[in-house]
Amino acid sequence: MDIKTATLADLETLAPLFDGYRVFYKQKSNPEAASAFLRQHLETGFSVIFLATDPEGKGLGFTQLYPTYSSVTMEKFYILNDLFVLPEGRGKGIGKALLERAKQYAIDQNLKGLSLATATDNPAQHLYEKLGWEKDTDFFYYFWKNGNVL
Repeated sequence: MDIKTATLADLETLAPLFDGYRVFYKQKSNPEAASAFLRQHLETGFSVIFLATDPEGKGLGFTQLYPTYSSVTMEKFYILNDLFVLPEGRGKGIGKALLERAKQYAIDQNLKGLSLATATDNPAQHLYEKLGWEKDTDFFYYFWKNGNVL
């Protein structure tokens, strides 16, 4: 397995994985929109995407990080917003490798760290904790949803 920073040249490999990720979270499949979304992010550098591939270059999974800042500590960190491994690749260390690559990126960039949010019933929680991620017990997170947007 190879893990690399995705570029525009990887769009054809990455887009079906991203579409699969969205379907996993109960969104309608939309390969064209998934490709356009990723193209924009790859062209602008809006996010950092790590792509896992097999020796033949087939996409196995990805993780996408978005930059943000802590005003309190005045430090930059990234939100690990997306992590997806194809069903046939689960349990083979791909998710772990992607998470470790994201952590190494944070170290290399001298970031405060990484954050992620996950569903309370997500079985990957044990992997996060095994890799040193700590569940936040100090803060509640809230989200306001704009009812005017679909």
